[in-house]
Amino acid sequence: MNLHELTIVEAAKGLRDGSFSATNLVQACLDRIAARNETVNAFISVFAEEALAAAAKADEDLAAGNAKPLTGIPFGVKDAICTVGQRSTGAAKMLDAYVPSHDATVVAKLKDAGAILIGKQNCDAFGHGASNENSMYGPVKNPHDLGKVSGGSSGGSAAALADNQCLFSIAEDTGGSIRQPAAFCGVVGLRPSYGRNSRYGIMPMGSSLDTVGPMTKTVEDLALVQEIMAGHDANDMTTVPDAVQPLTSAMNKKVEGLTVGIPKEYMELEGLDDEVKQAITAQVEALQQQGCIIKEISLPHTTYAIATYYILVPSEDSSNLGRLDGIRYGSRKEGDSLFDVYAQTRRDGFPEEVKRRIMIGTYCLSAGYYDAYYKKAQRVRTKIMQDFTEAFSDVDVIIAPTSPFPAFGIGEKADDPIAMYLADAFVCPAAVAGMPAVSIPAGKTEAGLPIGLQIIAPRLAEEKLIQVASAIHS
Repeated sequence: MNLHELTIVEAAKGLRDGSFSATNLVQACLDRIAARNETVNAFISVFAEEALAAAAKADEDLAAGNAKPLTGIPFGVKDAICTVGQRSTGAAKMLDAYVPSHDATVVAKLKDAGAILIGKQNCDAFGHGASNENSMYGPVKNPHDLGKVSGGSSGGSAAALADNQCLFSIAEDTGGSIRQPAAFCGVVGLRPSYGRNSRYGIMPMGSSLDTVGPMTKTVEDLALVQEIMAGHDANDMTTVPDAVQPLTSAMNKKVEGLTVGIPKEYMELEGLDDEVKQAITAQVEALQQQGCIIKEISLPHTTYAIATYYILVPSEDSSNLGRLDGIRYGSRKEGDSLFDVYAQTRRDGFPEEVKRRIMIGTYCLSAGYYDAYYKKAQRVRTKIMQDFTEAFSDVDVIIAPTSPFPAFGIGEKADDPIAMYLADAFVCPAAVAGMPAVSIPAGKTEAGLPIGLQIIAPRLAEEKLIQVASAIHS
């Protein structure tokens, strides 16, 4: 038995019936990391000693009958999420030695449920990117084809999971940073509704879009982890007070009678890969055979989602990153004046993509351009939200590709930022609107690259995502 290949549910059963110990399970993942991480480059930091100590404690709890839902289950965390006493770099030189004094709320909840943090995962610096090539630690490689990208910005989280280096990952999704790499690497990834999960302890990018969610091997594992992560947090006033739905009870619930919307703007997009379109169409037909009603819908403002996103997020980003000046925390470059300290620290600490977005955002917020860009983008954002609201008056969920194409080659789009941004064409709209969405595997191309299918549900209706996702990916 290869323990590192187990799902959460399988591992939890094995731990409880004594088939193996938590120490065995954690060691299996550590061995896998040791054998593969130099090649895949998914983990930035590995906490072997701490993880094994936690595993020993988990074995004591299991023996005493005090097991919690995730006792003994090893997981990884995107390095843009804070972990107490353990380096959290955001994959940027600016924070190469930053050690937080607290855990992110979602991390604390998972630890309280018995999960064991095994390490921090590579990502685009501060979450800026769609390929995980913008990291001070180098690109993460796709386990399915080492010449391809893993997706971004949470590529390390997806690749580590796809390569069986951990049993689940926690990552962050602003415009698609969980769903797109999940699609490229062939795993399950959830962007929850904005406000469903706490953002406390998450390095901010676009604060009005940022969410944090799980990546898992199966939909059942996803439901289990999301139930634990979700809920109101007094430290994050954007979290909603609504009760957390029992997502695991939505597993394998019949989908007969549900209406599934297929947005023509997604399926008719120029540049949509034929194999991706065929795979999505096949899964939709399978749902129809299970009794779903399939309906073509229109989301007319989809075409503006990328432009809207790349005004709103850089604008919020330029404000959020203003705190990184080399004075309060982070690495510092010395200079002859305070201005020189700021300038040289940021020059060396921020990679090119981060600088590009800061400049775009600062421009959009500047006097004379605020109304023309940022304010107008907010108006278009409202139109995009209205598109979804109108659509969900007629359908229960929306299905579309997660990405227009499978994983592309490392370096293939590096010199063309606009082409790189278009990789998020299908994931941006739901993010801009604050809707929950999940990416699940929907097959592979002839070349063996995973294809992702995206399911979008009304706000705070994650149980519908689980219901439909489990009907497709059991």
